[in-house]
Order: sequence, then C-alpha cells, then structure tokens
Amino acid sequence: MSKEDKIYVAGHAGLVGAAIVRKLQSQGFMNVVMRTHKELDLTRQQDVEVFFLQEKPLFVIVAAAKVGGIYANDTYPADFIGINLQIQTNVIDAAHKSGVKKLLFLGSSCIYPKFAPQPIKEESLLTGPLEPTNEWYAIAKIAGIKMCQAYRLQYSWDAISGMPTNLYGPHDNFHPENSHVLPALIRRFHEAKVSGLMEVVVWGTGSPLREFLHVDDLADAVLFLMLHYSEISHINVGSGKEVTIKELAELVKEVVGYEGQLTWDLSKPDGTPRKLMDNSKLESAGWHAKIPLREGLIDTYKWYVENYGK
Repeated sequence: MSKEDKIYVAGHAGLVGAAIVRKLQSQGFMNVVMRTHKELDLTRQQDVEVFFLQEKPLFVIVAAAKVGGIYANDTYPADFIGINLQIQTNVIDAAHKSGVKKLLFLGSSCIYPKFAPQPIKEESLLTGPLEPTNEWYAIAKIAGIKMCQAYRLQYSWDAISGMPTNLYGPHDNFHPENSHVLPALIRRFHEAKVSGLMEVVVWGTGSPLREFLHVDDLADAVLFLMLHYSEISHINVGSGKEVTIKELAELVKEVVGYEGQLTWDLSKPDGTPRKLMDNSKLESAGWHAKIPLREGLIDTYKWYVENYGK
C-alpha cells in the first residue's frame, strides 16, 4: 500500500472511521476517498456498485456500521441485523468485483460467546451462545468475518477482519440512551457538574472488569494490519489492560472535575463479570497499544466539551 494508492474508508464520519482517516492522512496517505451517508447510502446495492466502478479504490477499510448500546440493540433488533448485513455485503462484494487489492472488515468483541473463557482468544468464535442483548449486531458481524473468509477461499482475495475491544475517543456517541458505558459516564458526570447536582448514581456494584482501547490506537492497528497482516483468521485488537467499572467511573469523575457523590445502585444488574480480549496474536506480530486510559479520557472529554458540552 503506497502513499499514492486510493483508499476508501467506509464510515469515515463515525468514531472509528474518523480516527482511521486522521491516521492515514498523518502518515502521508492523501488519496483517501470518503462519502457521507447522504452522498452514498451503503444499504443500496446498486449505488454501492456504481461508486466502486467509478472510483476504483485499491484498498478498502470497512468501518461503517449501525452501532449502539444495550438499549438500542434491544429496541431496534431488525435495524441492527438488517442494516449491518446490507452495508457489509454490498461493500465487500462490490469491492471484490471492482478489483480492490485488499479489504479490512472491522467487527466487535461482541461476536464471542457470552461465557467464552477469559481472556478471549480468536478460536472462541462460534463455540457457544451469544450475549442475548446484542446478538443481532453480533450475528451480522460474524457473517462479515465469514464473508471475508469465503471470498479469500473462493477467489484468493486478500480480505481480512479485525475485532476491536470496547472503543472510546473523539467522535464517540454521547446519546443519553444509545451510548456505551464510557461516553455515557462522561456525559452524566459533565451534566451533573454543570447543573450542580450533588450525586451521580451508576448501576450495579462497579465490580465488572472491562477493557478499553482509544480509537487512535485502533487506527494505528488498522494501518499495521493493512501493511503486515494477511491471514484467513480474524484478529483481536485490544489494549490488554483491564479496569473495573468502579475504577473507570472514579477516573471519569476525576477527569471531568465533578466533586459530588458517586453512588452505586446495587439493585441494578452488573452484566458480564469480565470481558478481556487475548491480544497475543497481534502483539506477537509486532503491534501494541500506546495510549494510557487517563490520557485518552482527557482527550475524549476535551472533544466532548468542545462539541456537546456547552
């Protein structure tokens, strides 16, 4: 992949896509193709095929997806399976037909069974039942992995898949109902600080362990994989660092500068006790996460205040 090659980043406006574009451009890749949803609806097969025939990118990174937290997955299951299947099927197939040299499909750690042994290895895929609250999204992402593998087997086409852990950073979704735990905590502590609330209540005991990766680290890993990885197996992309939800909440509270009380609602569920990816495969290939959680939170909160927090 040379600096002059045309690279299409599907989903460039989202959390992941925006970080990938920033990374590519900072490394001198200036021929990056982008389309907004208004310019190109990736659920429309014919429009996607026309785009690929006209633009003829040599490399493709699929970061476009319908995403959301537990509430969104539970409320809109048809959207989460249908839209994601349409996007990835249209992009992968049109990319292959138009002569793309290499494609990277990005999934999610939710592809793994709910009770997969920890830390979760790539081999755990399809060894048990999924977490019911996001199985619609997970099934779509598993189909994307299998589609890349099938095209590699049938056409000897260089399609690879990366599975990131929980992501955070600039351009995240801070919606009060549809966001993930980390942006939701940032928003709640900020709004409590601004409005002078004396208490912020968080669900559960705070004991579950979670792994978080700054989206700029993921973008760095994406470039690494495009340059150095070409195997049929999907590959995990994580930080390898765990933090309890309690430690996370206290760190967010500190970064935001909220001085009120943090209270835990023990009547509410905790969710999965531990969720950590095994990143040994990627680390042995030579890639490691670099951004510490505190530093990443400061960066993310600064972006939130500049864009949402006024």
